[in-house]
Amino acid sequence: MVPVLAAAGIVVALMQTLVVPVIPQLPALLHTSASNASWTITATLLAGAVATPVLGRLGDMYGKRRMLLVSLAVLVAGSVVCALADSLAPMVVGRALQGCAMGVIPLGISIMRDELAPERLGSAMALMSSSLGVGGALGLPAAAAIAEHADWHVLFWVSAVIGAVVLALVLLLVPESSRLTGGRFDLVGALGLSAGLLCLLLAISKGGDWGWTGATTLGLAGAAVVVLLLWGAWELRCPQPLVDLRVSARRQVLLTNLASVVVGFSMYAMSLVMPQLLEMPRATGYGLGQSMLMAGLCLGPSGLVMMAVSPLSARVSAAFGPKVSLMIGSAVIACGYGLAIVLMSAAWQIVLIAAVIGVGIAFAYASMPALIMSAVPVSETAAANGLNTLMRSIGTSSSSAVIGVVLAHLTTPFGPYRLPSQAGFRTTLALGCATAVAAVLVASSRPGRRAGVGGGRRAVRRPNPGPPRGPRRRGAGRRARRPQRHPGPRGRPSVGHADNASG
Repeated sequence: MVPVLAAAGIVVALMQTLVVPVIPQLPALLHTSASNASWTITATLLAGAVATPVLGRLGDMYGKRRMLLVSLAVLVAGSVVCALADSLAPMVVGRALQGCAMGVIPLGISIMRDELAPERLGSAMALMSSSLGVGGALGLPAAAAIAEHADWHVLFWVSAVIGAVVLALVLLLVPESSRLTGGRFDLVGALGLSAGLLCLLLAISKGGDWGWTGATTLGLAGAAVVVLLLWGAWELRCPQPLVDLRVSARRQVLLTNLASVVVGFSMYAMSLVMPQLLEMPRATGYGLGQSMLMAGLCLGPSGLVMMAVSPLSARVSAAFGPKVSLMIGSAVIACGYGLAIVLMSAAWQIVLIAAVIGVGIAFAYASMPALIMSAVPVSETAAANGLNTLMRSIGTSSSSAVIGVVLAHLTTPFGPYRLPSQAGFRTTLALGCATAVAAVLVASSRPGRRAGVGGGRRAVRRPNPGPPRGPRRRGAGRRARRPQRHPGPRGRPSVGHADNASG
């Protein structure tokens, strides 16, 4: 079950980097402008942000495996639509369907919590959570290899076949969770959250194209604030809300989600900066002049590192608590970006930096599900993990917008073009380092609660309260050991030492 769920997470993460190698050619391939072609990325992001919390809540109510199968089926359908597309509209529709599968990762983590023994849960959750980074890192070289040697439609046919295989494996090997909450689905809450997230993420992801002070960007940002405030008021009054804001407002959950935003920001900086630096012409003086395939291969080892390190992060969480793992991961990410500011003159240095950052991402991502599930009821695990995944998506979206602005303003002339300058790259790397340091500070302020999932060895060592000092209440402790009876006066049995017996 664990390898199948992890494979499902990796396949979903592949969708994020699947079109990266062909982004420069998309306007010509789809017969549209560069601005319109960027919707193939934005549509996946928006659909994933909306679908993740909704699928999480539906999984808690009606079955996590059922929603997992629905997500994978939608992914396969979206891949087929993209494989048949030759224009912008069907391509955007297919990419949106692929994005709807982002709920697979929180659903898989919740299935693991329901089905696995506690001693196996930590490492399994670490692997599943890290699959988001593993899939993104491994997908880039694979997609680059296919794009260089075959028609670009093959990318989506391959993703459809892989998705169908994983769908069949889930159907055969993954059991349905026995913990269902039932109840009524909060349709108003789902529509309100979807509208608020659409406005917010559109303003973040398209603000660079529309202008950050333009009427469209500011209007969407203002609408997002109003809609999300109204949505929050509704959720607080709804008897069965889509997202339990009272639970989400707990310090443990709130700070973990805030750390997810910051870690998502710092993690995505590597995916945006390193490929450009590797593919920049050597004539610039700082570019490394690598091909698209070589750039992908230089970043690919980071995915393997994440996969190898995730069991170690689970052991650290078991020994010292997931809070420590999150702090270690954020600190390692900060060190990786600090090295990148100095070491950016050779391809092997980029490989080293990507591997170091991959170690940090593995530690940070593996700790978050344990932190979330130790602070929420068992009946809300899928919804809570879905919200946490959404926070990571908001972090990556913000990272894309901010880094895009920095690289667009810090440029240098190169023939008839203007390319990002070395100072621009170093500024973005410094931003990644600063946000990782901020993640360390946020994680350190989280209460060091050890109880619950992944709470460390002390979580199972409860002090013996000893015998009660007062008389036992009627009906209390039905499972307590029966008191030993001995013959009393006149041959009648009597209870001796009632205090010891109740203890």
